[in-house]
Amino acid sequence: MTKEYFMGNRERLYGQMKQNSLLVMFSGRELRKTNDEYYPFYTERNFLYLTGINAKEAVLLVRKDGEGDVKERLYILPPDLLAERWTGERIKEKQAWELSGIEEIAFVETFRKDFDTLAASGNYGHLYLDLYKADSADQDRAAHFFRKMVSAAHPYLQIENANILLRKLRTIKQPCEIAAMREAEKITRDGIAAMMKASRPGMYEYQYKAEFDYVLGQHGPQGPGFPSIISAGKNNFCIHYYGYTGMAADGDMVLNDVGAWYDNLMNDVSRGWPCNGKYNERQRLLYECALKTSDHMFGIIRPGMEMAQVDKEIRRFNAGLLKEAGVLAHEDEVGTYMWHGGAHHVGYDVHDVVKTPEVIAPGMVFCVDVGIYHEEWGIGFRLEDNCLVTEDGCENLSAITPRTIEEIEDTMQKGYK
Repeated sequence: MTKEYFMGNRERLYGQMKQNSLLVMFSGRELRKTNDEYYPFYTERNFLYLTGINAKEAVLLVRKDGEGDVKERLYILPPDLLAERWTGERIKEKQAWELSGIEEIAFVETFRKDFDTLAASGNYGHLYLDLYKADSADQDRAAHFFRKMVSAAHPYLQIENANILLRKLRTIKQPCEIAAMREAEKITRDGIAAMMKASRPGMYEYQYKAEFDYVLGQHGPQGPGFPSIISAGKNNFCIHYYGYTGMAADGDMVLNDVGAWYDNLMNDVSRGWPCNGKYNERQRLLYECALKTSDHMFGIIRPGMEMAQVDKEIRRFNAGLLKEAGVLAHEDEVGTYMWHGGAHHVGYDVHDVVKTPEVIAPGMVFCVDVGIYHEEWGIGFRLEDNCLVTEDGCENLSAITPRTIEEIEDTMQKGYK
């Protein structure tokens, strides 16, 4: 992404902010794992979306006056030769400007004084913070701690949730974001194909994961965009399985739910295949139901369709196929074999933090996910692809990954002996 992309994101956000307002965005801090070890740092997604800065303890401070004029300042950690000797070079002022397009750069130790001066000036009545939490029980982040401080020190500032505005912006993907997602799709395809080619009875889940991780490792240090779900046999009936300890017995289905990222944009692709390279009659029957359902969805999704209808139609159409195949007695019993929803947005997050739209529009990217779990037959898998909504329909971005029975078996035969 270029700095113009991030500058445009900020400009669109500033346009939605009230006059006489402040905005503070935090990149986040490392989380301690144990003693002197920390978990790998993961930049707050909205901070990254606005600045392109992938660095800990950075802060963006913005002021918008009564005339709508905006001034912005980015705060970064100062140089520290000893700290950098241990943990690597810190981002410098010139680098920060080249990435973000923010001209005014300062060191983070001056942030609090600068903020207090602005807050006490009487010129500002609103403070925007990214107060995202997926659940009220989630741990507080930097913005939540800062809000408590502000409420005590500057109670006259009305707190506004910037997350609401950013969700709207992130719902529609820009051309450069879509281009990055296409690159991520290619990497994911190669990783999945590597697992297919290596697949054999007696292979452990961690060995499948090693095949996928190796391919992704050839494209950069980031690795998977989210923890890979790779399972076999009975483990397929745990929807979010991360054990990697099971072994694929002859005849077992292997389930994967994985994704790479490229330039910080992610994808989410699922495939299911028999570890021995050949679908048996029951596996073929259920997989064809999922495939026909997926193809049906990619044939009808277009701008103007209700977003909620995507999930409903996946279940309705698949239920009809399962009933026709003799798997279901009544279509309203489809919940016996379909255990989860069929659509979520992807982008800077694998379950992208966007404003879920009522109506589909061009530029949206979301998953079409068809999962079938037949415990009695010992068959569980999902077929998940990434759908880009276009001006007059949609495109399956992950169609490049083998998805038909013929494509999968052919891919596997190239590697399985």
